[in-house]
Amino acid sequence: MPSTLIVGATRGLGKALVSYYAQHLSYEVFATCRSPSPTSYTKSDNIGWIPNIDLSRPSCGHDLASSLKGKNVDTVIITAGYFATEDFGDADWDEQVKMYTLSSVAPVFVVQELVKSSILTKGSKVVLVSSESGSITLRHEQEGGGNYGHHGSKAALNMVAKQLSFDLKNRGIAVVSIHPSFMRTEMTKGVGFDKFWDDGGALNPEDAAQILADWVEKDLSIERSGTYWAPRGTADIGNWDVVMGKDTAKEGPIQLPW
Repeated sequence: MPSTLIVGATRGLGKALVSYYAQHLSYEVFATCRSPSPTSYTKSDNIGWIPNIDLSRPSCGHDLASSLKGKNVDTVIITAGYFATEDFGDADWDEQVKMYTLSSVAPVFVVQELVKSSILTKGSKVVLVSSESGSITLRHEQEGGGNYGHHGSKAALNMVAKQLSFDLKNRGIAVVSIHPSFMRTEMTKGVGFDKFWDDGGALNPEDAAQILADWVEKDLSIERSGTYWAPRGTADIGNWDVVMGKDTAKEGPIQLPW
């Protein structure tokens, strides 16, 4: 049975990915949570919960690799993240550190330890969940400034994915960063983005999870390692038309510009 590891699996996209991989793709799923007891989360014979995995801790990679000792994972998807909005003049140091730590520091240590422990081996796939907001090319004055920590940490995540792809190419492990779609989640609602859900074409996490997982399992290969994708296409990328041109808009998988 193929297996997948979802890091950050208790809500939003991560929770939806656990259900989709376990119930629809019939994968063995390893799912992480920060709490010591995962009893309240999705249950299934092919879901194994890994508690006490906190990506804000320097030991997160070692903790996860120790919990998976002796296992092999075909696909790892790191979805954990944090979003705090910022305007110029009120940027918050601690909030920025938290965003960078979860988005672009912790994944290095998670992937590093999984590879060193032979949990990820030749043919495995690594997916870092990013955002179109991490594309410097797609940022435009009509959007304005602010959100330094969120956008900057996603751009940093994209660089991490690129650098990991070089280090893991000879091992036969593919690494990509992905914009999973604008979603109707507690995270986007919590920062007031629910007012953009309808106009922005926001998806339910379950729909986004299906699109993401299907692309990863069917289309992601070592030849695409080190690239940055939107499996859904450009429908929810607000700056696409003005930056890239309406004639380049596309439904379905599209490679995003850095």
